[in-house]
Amino acid sequence: MSEPIQENNQREEKQASFSVFYACMRCGTKVSQSELTRLPEIKCICGFRVFTKVRPPVVKTIKAF
Repeated sequence: MSEPIQENNQREEKQASFSVFYACMRCGTKVSQSELTRLPEIKCICGFRVFTKVRPPVVKTIKAF
């Protein structure tokens, strides 16, 4: 009985670790995707409506042929 509960908890932890964050273009306030979906309109606390996706600081190198 405890195995399905542990699997569900692991799934929730994985989803939480991959949450997407957005930053306001004007003030730089970071907001999670779940917070934006709760609001009736996509707008920052400063009133600006343009967000950029915050990317992780991982640089991918691709070998050229």
